Amino acid sequence: MSTITRRLALSVAGGLAATAADAFARTAAAEPAAAPDLFALPQAVIPVLGEAQAFPVRRIYCIGRNYAAHAREMGSDPVREPPFFFQKPADAIQVVEPGQVGEHPFPTLTKNYHHEIELVAVLRSGGRDIPKERALDHVYGYATGLDMTRRDLQRGMGDQKKPWEIGKSFDHSAPITPITPAERIGHPVRGRIELAVNDAVRQGADLSDMIWSVAEQIANLSQAFELKAGDIIYSGTPENVGPVVRGDVLRGRIEGLPDLAIRIV
Repeated sequence: MSTITRRLALSVAGGLAATAADAFARTAAAEPAAAPDLFALPQAVIPVLGEAQAFPVRRIYCIGRNYAAHAREMGSDPVREPPFFFQKPADAIQVVEPGQVGEHPFPTLTKNYHHEIELVAVLRSGGRDIPKERALDHVYGYATGLDMTRRDLQRGMGDQKKPWEIGKSFDHSAPITPITPAERIGHPVRGRIELAVNDAVRQGADLSDMIWSVAEQIANLSQAFELKAGDIIYSGTPENVGPVVRGDVLRGRIEGLPDLAIRIV
């Protein structure tokens, strides 16, 4: 190839590269950059015992009337009633470290504030139509939790056949301990669950008294929702739910898990 021909080829190649770069720059300029968020929102998280990383909360699901005696005290038939669920907002979480007594604010609008002690399962993965036999594969761990309830508001809305979210889904309504991974304790299917108010036991049962097991709850939920990592499930409370007032100290205990203690302020 002659020198002239070689120079011509290099010139053409350089021109094509410049043209391509210019076209790319124009295209990039024409495409708007992703808009920044207006403001940052904090992520609700739950600590994991013995781990530096925390568990981010996506959704909080709760099952209603999942112990036979509690179902009866709430006026339903535990033999015939299928499982039903409601939700709390993720930021309803109030983490209380083991050995501490969390300051729990008495909420507004209620004159009949109730305690409900519950085993909480937290999911590391999810899906749709999960078979019961594979449901526990999605569980990362467990915690002790309280489903605090403005009972007068819940019942008032129920009497009017209106949604009773206002009775369940409010600030600080989901106290919880740090998570204990299932790889350390397995999947609890039996063991004592109880709640004491000012050292007097009010609620007490065995986890085996659940009408619907944790695995069955996951299977049922996944028929209605696509479950995902970060979802947590409050698995129901035993009988003898009841009122608390400012100054009361609540201590929840589930065999094999850290205790949960709060003071109503």
